[in-house]
Amino acid sequence: MTDSTHTPPVQVAQRGGGSPGEAEYAREKIASVLRYANRPVLFVRVTLTRLANPALSRPALAQANLDVNGRLIRAQAARPTMPEAVDELHDRLRELLDRAGQDWETIRGRMASPEPHEWRHADEPTRRDDRVFPRPAEERDVVRHKSFSLARMTVDEAAFDMGMLDYDFHLFTEDGSGVDSVLSLSPDGAGYELSQVVPLPDRVTPGAVQVKVNDTRPPQLTTEEARDRLELAGWPFVFFRDPATDRGRLLYRRYDGHYGLIVPAE
Repeated sequence: MTDSTHTPPVQVAQRGGGSPGEAEYAREKIASVLRYANRPVLFVRVTLTRLANPALSRPALAQANLDVNGRLIRAQAARPTMPEAVDELHDRLRELLDRAGQDWETIRGRMASPEPHEWRHADEPTRRDDRVFPRPAEERDVVRHKSFSLARMTVDEAAFDMGMLDYDFHLFTEDGSGVDSVLSLSPDGAGYELSQVVPLPDRVTPGAVQVKVNDTRPPQLTTEEARDRLELAGWPFVFFRDPATDRGRLLYRRYDGHYGLIVPAE
C-alpha cells in the first residue's frame, strides 16, 4: 500500500456546471482510494462533467487519470447524479489498482487465465451510448487530433491495457504481424475482435484472449469520408486507411458528441 502522506493532491476540474461541494466530495473520495496503490502515485486528475440534456438518463460523468509510477490508469463512470458517478469511479479505480498491484509487466505479457474478460470490469458494463451527448450531426466536428507512435504489443497486452485505461478499443502495432491494428470488444461480448490494415491472422501472436481476426481490409478513406460513415452507421468508431500513407487511422465518438481522431506518428 502507498503511504498516503506522500500521495499528490487530487486535481478536480468541473465542466458544464457543478457545486464546490461536488468537487470536494470527489477530491476526498478519490484520495481515499490511492492507498490501494502498491507503487508511488505521481499524478491524479479528476474531471466532473455534467451533460446538459434532459433526455440522458446518466448525465453525470466522472473521469480519473492516474500516473502510478509511470504507468497510466484511467477510469470513468456515468450516473444520474454526480455523487453516484464519483462513488462508481472510486470502486472502478480500486479494482484497477488491486489488479495493477500484481507484477504489471508479468500480467501484460501473460494471461493467468484463459477465461475471457479476466481483465475487464466485473461489475455492470459501462453504457457508452447512454453517456454520449446526442449532439445534432450538423454541429459535430473533429475536435481532438492525437498523433503518437503506436506501441508494439500482443493482443493479450492490448486487452490488458484496454482494461487499465477503460477503453472500448485500442489502436496499436500487433507484435507478430507488425501491422497497424485495432482491438475492440465483440458485439456479443464474448471476446474481442481484431482489425488490421493488412489482415494477417496467421502471423498474429497467439495468446489467451479470445479474439476473432477480421479478414476484411479496412477501407481507404479521407477523414471527411470516415466521418460520414461514422454518422451514417452510428458506430462508436471507424478504423480506416489513410489515402496518403496507407497507415491505420481511427475516428471515434467522444462523450461530448464530437469526434476524436487517432493517427500514428510518421
